[in-house]
Amino acid sequence: MKKREEFVRGKFYPAERKDVEEMIENFLKIESPKKIDGEILGGIVPHAGYEFSGPSAVHFFNTLRGKDIETVVIVNPSHTGYGEAISLDTNEVWGSPMGDIEIDLDFEKELGIPYSKEAHKYEHSGEVMLPFLKYFIEGEFKIVPITMKIQTYKNAKYLAEKIDETAKKQKKKILLIASSDFSHYEREEVGYKLDQLAIDRILQFDSQGVESTVMEYNLSICGYGPIMTLLEYSKLAADDPKIEILRRGNSGENYPMEEVVDYITFLLYK
Repeated sequence: MKKREEFVRGKFYPAERKDVEEMIENFLKIESPKKIDGEILGGIVPHAGYEFSGPSAVHFFNTLRGKDIETVVIVNPSHTGYGEAISLDTNEVWGSPMGDIEIDLDFEKELGIPYSKEAHKYEHSGEVMLPFLKYFIEGEFKIVPITMKIQTYKNAKYLAEKIDETAKKQKKKILLIASSDFSHYEREEVGYKLDQLAIDRILQFDSQGVESTVMEYNLSICGYGPIMTLLEYSKLAADDPKIEILRRGNSGENYPMEEVVDYITFLLYK
């Protein structure tokens, strides 16, 4: 099977399984994330190195314990500029120190979206989700990695509709992760205020408002396209979707720094 080898293994997260598990277990002890009743639709999850964003990300992944999930769709931004406006991966399996994970090829095919090996090969923002997923999801599951290079409301709505149509047609229990960090390299108080502008729109499921706010204030939220995709998907998948902020933090919590990157974890459920 064609396999994507890990690009940031040993950099963004530990290279060995036991070290990944130890790190996650430490996050759980420190953070004590809560359980959420209800069916999980997805989440907005940060994608930095685990030592920075892991304490925030673990709050989302902990909600997946005991959940029956067949396919995890991971929509991430492009940090490389490679690939199409929206790109699927050409491989059949993705590597992980926690064990390899198969791509849901049937789901991919039904989406009818272009493929690009380059869009995923050197992109970290989808890959970093895999060790967490393997740790918290007890049963077998597959993934559908999607890199979004052109982040617009139009593309997000189109992608959300394709994902929802495919899930319903194939009768699959899916989970959608929007991979995104928030304000980049701002003073903590400045980033907090800038993020709040977008958060106000996100909490209202206002995707067009997210796009216009990012453009108007030149916000450095790197995955606002995936975020809009998740919001639009949630409105299609549930009559009355719920949203909750699980944790709000930044890169300066463990390593004091003058300018920080913000990590905000959201849960969407019904």
